[in-house]
Amino acid sequence: MQSVLHPILGPKKEIHDLTGRVALVTGGALGIGYEISRAFALNGARVIMTSRKEEQGDAAIEQIKEESGHKAKIEWVHCDNGNFNEIKSVFSDIREREQRLDLLILDAGINANQYATTHDGIERLFQVNWLGNFYIVNQLYPLLRKTAKMPNTPAPRIVFESSEMHRTAMPWTKFASAGEINDPSKDGTQLYARTKLAIILGVKYGLLDRVIRPNEDGIYALSVHPGAVNTTMQNQWKDAYPGLLGKLITTVMTTFSRSPEQGSFSALYAATSPEIEEKGWNGYYFTDPGQPRKDSMMASDLELGSSLWNLSHQMIKDKIGEDGMIDWDMKVSV
Repeated sequence: MQSVLHPILGPKKEIHDLTGRVALVTGGALGIGYEISRAFALNGARVIMTSRKEEQGDAAIEQIKEESGHKAKIEWVHCDNGNFNEIKSVFSDIREREQRLDLLILDAGINANQYATTHDGIERLFQVNWLGNFYIVNQLYPLLRKTAKMPNTPAPRIVFESSEMHRTAMPWTKFASAGEINDPSKDGTQLYARTKLAIILGVKYGLLDRVIRPNEDGIYALSVHPGAVNTTMQNQWKDAYPGLLGKLITTVMTTFSRSPEQGSFSALYAATSPEIEEKGWNGYYFTDPGQPRKDSMMASDLELGSSLWNLSHQMIKDKIGEDGMIDWDMKVSV
């Protein structure tokens, strides 16, 4: 169902010429991720999409190439964010074969849903929405740093899809242990809000404060809220809350929401607008293009951000070994 507010709801689209630049979009073959991949490709970037379903990747490539008159440079790579070993294999290969990476958009995610665990035995929303995307940034960071050192090159940008739902995260959220994460007593909305809080904390108190600033990297890390968007993810409310409640939530969310294209505008702005660098908006959270938003109290908690950073590293290393993560301070040459 197309949103009944489609003609009047949604921010202005902003995207700039991306000729010669390379972009990677996780979850890039469907929904908001597809619209981001499409916009990048139609504006001159070479695009790498990742997702779990090959048929979606094939369809996305066909549609974008047809729209571009078969000029678009775009490819699809399989990756499951719920499998750390697959992430390591896929993105270490991309890191080694690519010469540059200008735009990294972390769009892969799951909506509110019932408790379940991934291939790695971790609560699936936390791993897919936060840990998996965080690990992808780690695996690709040397390539981003290399790109940042290239002459006459705009600063590479890392953009995470967060949500205003981060404001509903519960006070029990401490990011203190794996046991806290793998707690089946929490409902789907609480699990989802926790992941969106993690994204804002991880960008601001993790990537920016612990990596980018100390190393003086010319890289921007940002998070955005796409708005309530009419995608297939809204059907997951029926799984989170079986019965009438789930159906009612899905109906409301699909009726009074933005189109996927409109939902992509915040990320496109964060990824391409010169205003980001002009105003030094590194680590910021945006709810619409050009509209940085004040974080919630929990999202402004430095101690909570530190706990998340430490726990994220530990949970990944517990699954793939101490040498599974790349040293954030590793030097690179152009």
